[in-house]
Amino acid sequence: MSSYPPPPPPGPGVGHRIEEAMELIEMELRHAIAYVNDAVIPQVRSESIVAMRKMSDTLRNLADRMDKSQQQGPRA
Repeated sequence: MSSYPPPPPPGPGVGHRIEEAMELIEMELRHAIAYVNDAVIPQVRSESIVAMRKMSDTLRNLADRMDKSQQQGPRA
């Protein structure tokens, strides 16, 4: 009598299950990429534009105050 286990039965085995898992992973990755491209990136761009405009206004106000302060001369 042999001490080796019997060969696995024919049919879908571990290799087939791994292929199915890989297909599911690839499908989920495609969905995630589509979501990032369609929803996340446009929202980030929009919010970045608003933030840059606010920062621009703040810097403009700071420059105006510095210019006004310089025109008034040094304080005693």
